[in-house]
Amino acid sequence: MIEWRKLRDAGVLDGKKPGDRAGRPSKEQAEVARLRRELETTQARLASTESALVIMGKVHELLEAVSESSEPDTKPRKH
Repeated sequence: MIEWRKLRDAGVLDGKKPGDRAGRPSKEQAEVARLRRELETTQARLASTESALVIMGKVHELLEAVSESSEPDTKPRKH
């Protein structure tokens, strides 16, 4: 099954009919398959990082709002 996935990702199975023998991927096909896997991994990491940045921005806004609401009044009070 693992070998089939590698062949599929390398494009060796494109245009093959069920039951046809698939040869080993060429160096170029293997490189394309490796780069596709690397791209998928990188895109997943990017999406995760972007989500984390959005969350960090919201936390920053929340902490600013809490900080501003908890600051004491600087105006002197009249007694």
